[in-house]
Amino acid sequence: MHGIITSTALALAVALTSVPLGVASAQDLELHLGDGGPKLRLRENCDPDREDCRDRRDYRRECSPERALDKAERMGVRRARIDGIGRRTIDVRGRDLDGDRIVITFDRRDRRCPVLSSD
Repeated sequence: MHGIITSTALALAVALTSVPLGVASAQDLELHLGDGGPKLRLRENCDPDREDCRDRRDYRRECSPERALDKAERMGVRRARIDGIGRRTIDVRGRDLDGDRIVITFDRRDRRCPVLSSD
């Protein structure tokens, strides 16, 4: 435990001394402690009163085409592929367990990709 605290303090001291004072303030720095060790990075300029400053890769709020394909394959659709991407829906086409053609429409506005219709 003492080694982790020491290495974290050392990494923080090195990172803070290597950043010019005119470029970043303390609010622009993020310290992440994880399995890979401490990581320090600069946050992009962001006004939290006007926009969401979190990293968009970590907090996806909508269903992505990859998630829709994964869910369709878990539902038993074979040879699943994206048929269409709209503003609110994602259509996935493939074959069901009997070999019949099937199209599943997922809601794009929810990150859980709920099924809207299945033909």
